Amino acid sequence: MDLASINPAILIASLMVASVPIILAAIGELVVEKAGVLNLGVEGMMIMGAICGFATAVGTGSPVLGFVGGALGAAALSLVFAVLTQVFLANQVATGLALTLFGLGLSSMIGQGYVGIKPPATGEVPMGPLTDIPFLGEVLFSHDWMVYVSILVIAAVWAVLKYTRTGLILRAVGESHDAAHALGYKVTRIRVLAILFGGAMAGLGGAYISLIRVPQWTDGITAGAGWIALAIVVFASWKPWRVLLGAYLFGGITVLQLNLQAAGARIPVEYLSMSPYLITILVLVIMSSGKGKAALNAPAALGQNFHASR
Repeated sequence: MDLASINPAILIASLMVASVPIILAAIGELVVEKAGVLNLGVEGMMIMGAICGFATAVGTGSPVLGFVGGALGAAALSLVFAVLTQVFLANQVATGLALTLFGLGLSSMIGQGYVGIKPPATGEVPMGPLTDIPFLGEVLFSHDWMVYVSILVIAAVWAVLKYTRTGLILRAVGESHDAAHALGYKVTRIRVLAILFGGAMAGLGGAYISLIRVPQWTDGITAGAGWIALAIVVFASWKPWRVLLGAYLFGGITVLQLNLQAAGARIPVEYLSMSPYLITILVLVIMSSGKGKAALNAPAALGQNFHASR
């Protein structure tokens, strides 16, 4: 095994790219769960965002419109979840799982005509002389614009949740919807808007996979990224900046196992491929054991339906 062939700068730059879909999907789900809603349909929304974004980009020739299409497609699917759980008070866990199955099937049907097609290219952000800085230029200043957008979204969500009245209301709804309703806040409306935001973020993550990370369409292209995003929200203890760290951890493991394969590691490929998921499961077990911080930081009303007449 030739470990010298693994370039640290390329490794770090690659993990930042690999983490973008999970960052976007996880931060959207964090907002949804902060509002007290548990949406397990992230995988379905991501793959709908992947095909809607891919189809829009191919049809218009614009990757920017592709991302808009991906966000809108996944938000439309999340609206189905919102209506079922917030209006008809369906079970959130069952509805989320059904949403994933529906998204996987619908995306497969829509994507039949797009197999083998290449989407329009998304170029890197021109950083001028910054790209020539040794090591840092390749690590920080040689990415497409969505890498930087994902970090900005994390910062924006953190600021809104911590410093604004909107964030305070959202957190209040997630902690005690009855108390928030008694204070005059529209709990259902707030939760529906949070669900739509989460859907749009998942759609952006899915579109990133099909337009940039793996610029093509194949069935099941998200490969379980939505489930990893769900796990990272718990791993992050519902804190935005920890979502970034968790996503980079998963992205780093994913990229490292690919580099180890290329370096000729004697570990079977199957073990390397499943290592990111095993690490995620291990982290979840550790975080949820005993009186872990993750359990203490979960929104009190998470997964509970709200009806104004109660």
